[in-house]
Amino acid sequence: METRRIVLALGVALVLSVGATLFLYRGVLNRPKLETKKVVASAKALDAGAPLAKDSLVLVDWPATLPTEGTFEKVDDVVGRSLIYPVGEKQPIRAQYLAVPGSGIGLTTKIPLGMRGISVRSNDVVGVAGFLYPGSHVDVLVSYRDLTKQELVTQIVLQDVEVLTAGKRLEPDPQGKPESVAVVTVLLTPQDAAKLALATQLGTIQFVLRNGADNTKAPPFSVAMLQLAGGETPLQPPKPRSSAKPRPANFYEVETITGGKRTTEKFQTPK
Repeated sequence: METRRIVLALGVALVLSVGATLFLYRGVLNRPKLETKKVVASAKALDAGAPLAKDSLVLVDWPATLPTEGTFEKVDDVVGRSLIYPVGEKQPIRAQYLAVPGSGIGLTTKIPLGMRGISVRSNDVVGVAGFLYPGSHVDVLVSYRDLTKQELVTQIVLQDVEVLTAGKRLEPDPQGKPESVAVVTVLLTPQDAAKLALATQLGTIQFVLRNGADNTKAPPFSVAMLQLAGGETPLQPPKPRSSAKPRPANFYEVETITGGKRTTEKFQTPK
C-alpha cells in the first residue's frame, strides 16, 4: 500500500513538471522577437587620438528601443575620424566621441576650435609631485625679479587652466598613480598662450593644483619679499594714472599800508 502511494505521488509530480515545462517553452516561443538595428561599434578597445580604420570597426545589433542618438549605421561614415575619448570593445561609436573632420590625429583632436595647446617644461615641483593628470585644472604662477624695485616677486599669471597631457599621456592613469613628467601641455586661448610664453622667459613657472569643480577666480595680486617678512597685505596691481592735469591753486593778495610802510601777503582761496 505504501509503495503504491509513493509511485502515485511521483507520477503526479512528473506530470506537473512536464506540464510546467511545456507551458514555459510555449511562452518563450510566442514571445515577440526583440527588434534590433545595426550600429557601428569598435572591434577592440581603442585609445584616444587613434584614427578609426575599417578593421577596427564592426556592425553590432543594438536594441531599437534604446536611445541611439549620435550612432552611425555605416562603417564608411566614421573611417578616418579620430577618437577624442577611449572606447571599449564592442562599444557603439557616437558622434560626441569623434573629433571634428580634418582636425588631425593624436593631441590635436582634443583641442577645441579657437583654442591652443602649449607645453611647459616640468619637474617634481612644477608638476605638483607627479599628481598632474590630463583633465586636471591648475593656476599658473611666475616668480621673477622686478627690475624697477630690484626684488623678487611672485604673481598669478593664469587661473583655472586645463591640463591636456602630462608627458605623453592623453588620458589619466586608471589607478591614479603619480608620475613625474618632463613636459606638461595645457589648453589656452591664443592670448593666454602668449602670456604663458612670456612668463616662461621672465622667470620660474609654478603650477598650483586646484579642485576641478572650482572655477572661481581670485583678484590679481603680487607677493614680494616685504610681504614674506612682515606679513603685509599683497601688492595690488598699480592703478592707471589719470590723464587729467591738476588745477593750479588759486591765490589772492592783500596789500597793507601802515605808517608809510607797504606790505603784501598772499592767501590761498578755500577749496
